Amino acid sequence: MSHILISNDDGVFAPGIKSLRARLQKDHRVTVVAPTEERSTTGHSLTLDKPLRLEEFEKDVWGCTGFPADCSLIGLGHVCKNDRPDMVVTGINRGANLGQDLYYSGTIGAAREAAFHRVPALATSLVFQKVVTPEPHYDSAAEIAAWIIEAGILQLLPEFSLLNLNVPDLPISKIKGIRYTQIGFRHYSEEIHARVDARGRPYYWIAGHYEGPANVANTDCAALDEGYASITPHGLVELAQYDFSKIKLAVEALHARRFS
Repeated sequence: MSHILISNDDGVFAPGIKSLRARLQKDHRVTVVAPTEERSTTGHSLTLDKPLRLEEFEKDVWGCTGFPADCSLIGLGHVCKNDRPDMVVTGINRGANLGQDLYYSGTIGAAREAAFHRVPALATSLVFQKVVTPEPHYDSAAEIAAWIIEAGILQLLPEFSLLNLNVPDLPISKIKGIRYTQIGFRHYSEEIHARVDARGRPYYWIAGHYEGPANVANTDCAALDEGYASITPHGLVELAQYDFSKIKLAVEALHARRFS
């Protein structure tokens, strides 16, 4: 039984993190430290100009007023200071974290902060086909995250790296499998809406929309478009030497075991 620290960027009360906690605590000891409000697309922001507040909403479930990376750091350095987690798992994010989106993502930011402190980290996201999804299949993403942990894949990570898991919003019986992938690229428009408020002052909305992925094989974007979950390693420090070959073999073995 491992001790797992969970965080996210959708907030401590989000359905994705509740689903992840429910699944992982079947086999592991789980501590949650997550933002008290939604902090999506905040990247790797840290709060250095004001104090952070913590509140324990139920046993081992903490809300923090900071950003996702704050939550990961305060989880490691305070909440779990005397009971260090074996790994950090973040999510389940409401929406994709594919391609260059990982640089905007608070879900990835929380996992990255853990990796900087030499704690194995897995970021988990559920990829919707539509903006409005009445019954998201968070259980599918939680189950595949549990399989990755069970298979010991996180222990194969080199220092200063993380795994990024994206899962189609489908019942697990309809997911085609799991692919080891590289980071792809997603095309967005550059549309900006300029408007004027009631006092005659201009304001702006970033209104760019998703135009589709770059047509490159073996990427996270391609895997999701084809109905597969993707596992993508992400190196964080340029001077580090990354050999992900064992992870590739482990992911292929996991796919064969669970989807053959």
